[in-house]
Amino acid sequence: MSEVIVITSGKGGVGKTTTTANLGMGLAMRGKKVVLVDTDTGLRNLDLLLGLENRIMYDLVDVTQGRVPYKKALVRHKKQESLFLLPTSQVKDKTAVNPEELVKLCAELRKEFDYVLIDCPAGIEQGFQTAIAAADCAIVVTMPEISAVRDADKIIGELGRADKENVKLVVNRIRPQMVEKGDMLDMEDINDILSIECIGQVPDDEMVVTSTNRGEPCIMMDHSLAGQAYRNIVGRILGEKVPFMTFPKEGFFSRLKRVFNL
Repeated sequence: MSEVIVITSGKGGVGKTTTTANLGMGLAMRGKKVVLVDTDTGLRNLDLLLGLENRIMYDLVDVTQGRVPYKKALVRHKKQESLFLLPTSQVKDKTAVNPEELVKLCAELRKEFDYVLIDCPAGIEQGFQTAIAAADCAIVVTMPEISAVRDADKIIGELGRADKENVKLVVNRIRPQMVEKGDMLDMEDINDILSIECIGQVPDDEMVVTSTNRGEPCIMMDHSLAGQAYRNIVGRILGEKVPFMTFPKEGFFSRLKRVFNL
């Protein structure tokens, strides 16, 4: 049975779109047929993270307004044949698609795809209400910073008011050294505040920037710590019991090299 998952966050810049791209790629790598639906109308970036920006002919607004069938707007990934993108418009605003239209579209997508992943705009405005309308499950992405966690708490409250009960958490851009020194919230602090199941702890990883610039999700990179964390999340989404990663701590010689630019 297909599943519609919305990936959301209260605060912008926490890695929500990066998470969407990596989870979609990871599920496709595991043999699932996946479509990523970008609902961040006016500010689309999902196409860039997948390296598909030059292949877009039609978008979500064209589909919901009946100008083209959804299959005509789908863009297949260049390296992963079971992964598709349904991009949104760069020129319309978030009122261009309403919740009823997205629910109807997702009902059609369910017939063809194992997973429908919806990349939700940040915040709690109209775009958020539209993006969550058809979702069976929500993944809230945050960072170990008090402002990001507070905004995630607001999003969780809004999901509850919309009767979305299956809500999971992904904590992104964790810096173990800062957590150890008390300069970042640790997982115990975050769990105390949010009180929802965490399915992912993703370390801060420079390879994410590299992968973004290449248009290839870091989950495709064997030596990326963030990529491994995303592979673990995919396993948990598929019902596997996967232990959480233990992050390496920075040793004396590593700090010495960093200080002296060795």
